[in-house]
Amino acid sequence: MGKRDRHNLALGLAFLGPNILGFLCFTILPLVFSLVLAFSNWDLQLHNMFKDEQIKCVGFAHFTRLLLQERDFLRFFGNTLFFMMSIPFAIAGSLGAALLLSRDLGGGTKRVYGWLIAGAVMVASSVMLVVAGAGGTAMTILLCGLACGMLVAGSLGGSTVYRTLFYVPHFTSGVAVYILWKKLYNPHTGPVNTVLDPVLTRVSGAVNGIPPGSMHAVAWLFAGGAAVFAAFGVRNLVRMWRSGDLGWAAAVLPAAILSFPVVMAQRWAPTRAAGTMILILVAATATYELVQAGRDTERFPATFGKGLGNALMLSLALMVGAFIALGLAIVIYQLPTWATDGLEPPPWLASYHWAKPAIMVMGLWGAIGSNNMLLYLAGISNVPQELYEAADIDGASRFQRFWHVTWPQLAPVTFFIIVMSVIHGLQGGFEMARTMTKGGPAGSTTTLSYFIYNEGFETGRLGYASAVAWALFIMVFSVTVFNWKFGSRYVND
Repeated sequence: MGKRDRHNLALGLAFLGPNILGFLCFTILPLVFSLVLAFSNWDLQLHNMFKDEQIKCVGFAHFTRLLLQERDFLRFFGNTLFFMMSIPFAIAGSLGAALLLSRDLGGGTKRVYGWLIAGAVMVASSVMLVVAGAGGTAMTILLCGLACGMLVAGSLGGSTVYRTLFYVPHFTSGVAVYILWKKLYNPHTGPVNTVLDPVLTRVSGAVNGIPPGSMHAVAWLFAGGAAVFAAFGVRNLVRMWRSGDLGWAAAVLPAAILSFPVVMAQRWAPTRAAGTMILILVAATATYELVQAGRDTERFPATFGKGLGNALMLSLALMVGAFIALGLAIVIYQLPTWATDGLEPPPWLASYHWAKPAIMVMGLWGAIGSNNMLLYLAGISNVPQELYEAADIDGASRFQRFWHVTWPQLAPVTFFIIVMSVIHGLQGGFEMARTMTKGGPAGSTTTLSYFIYNEGFETGRLGYASAVAWALFIMVFSVTVFNWKFGSRYVND
């Protein structure tokens, strides 16, 4: 290496030095230190300046306790997985928003002025009502006025304004957004319950006028919808196996995922019959498809692990759909009983059963306009126009253009979004639980990240908290490797 090369190397290291030192001091060293802590019994209540207790190595005792004795770990892991069920809807919402915002949404100038004046008058009137102390009604009018103002601004500025408005929740301070939603979910003065109260009153009157048998019949229709989801999944898995796109070993996990709705339906008495119906329909569908496969003279062999990523995504999406259908069936079945005394808005964050759905709705609202939307916008803008022109020449409809042109071209973007969403879903949940519910009620909103915080900084058990953190790292790493192993293969194909 010459003198000039050594000078350039030293100059480059001088510029990179602060970044390298920061990475070593604030990332690598804490990471190694936490790994050492995971095998120690460091507890701030025992090991401090006032006591002479020595820190000892406990080996894998923390991990053994975590997996075999700690019931809260499995419960909080279940909470984390429950929150992650909103990932498919968030991705679909981001894609839908990107498709809408990829077009110019501007309108005529004359019509815009009328909307602008109307929106300004509504907002000004609502503000005056709030100042005068009109309460929840004024807040509702104010929200409607703000929505009208957004429509007017979008008409004036086109899709650029809408893109900015959609992205605002993402770069807004998370704590501020959580406090705002906490106010919105207030069971007594929040705008959400203020709007829901008269609606539920009318629904109660309508349900009381309908025979309970009719509501139960509608509930059975939704339970049948869950059966259709499961049967559709089994049908597609068998056909993928017949066509050589799915190996026999790769079909085991997707089939097990599709069986979850059947298992959960057996836990609640009114849906046990629905679970039996789902099981019968799935068995009949599988039998029919397997019989057709036996009659097939042309078979395409596949390796035992082929097609796992595609089948897994299909089964997960259908499992979520089946659970939604079963949930709606349960609600409709119980609706006549609930409506007898009148339906009331839920207490949301103060309820064990409503806290998780409330936070999921808030997370879905913020995720639709997040970086996923920008990634999809970039992916849509890079789709070759020649493909759309060829589709138009072939007479493809708008849906066919999306399904056969846009969606396949967005496969790499979707794969990246899925990987990052799963990682964020396993690691996330701390800020919203800390700000909105303190992990309650009764631990219903405590995720693994919040559990690590409680163990490390609330109780002072730093060794055990480090073990939980490394267990979470192993899960994230395993899921990421699994996605790259099978998902990237499907994307490249």
